[in-house]
Amino acid sequence: MADIVGLQCTECKRRNYVTLVNKKKAQKKLEKKKFCRFCEKHTLHKECK
Repeated sequence: MADIVGLQCTECKRRNYVTLVNKKKAQKKLEKKKFCRFCEKHTLHKECK
């Protein structure tokens, strides 16, 4: 039971990535450090709807 979620940059607030998350196993919101092409640097991306 994986759900599709978007990852939003914490600095520019743009949604850059889409990934799958298993909601039965995930307790917290997903956070990954990824490259943002708008900020042109690696920033923290958090799960959003």
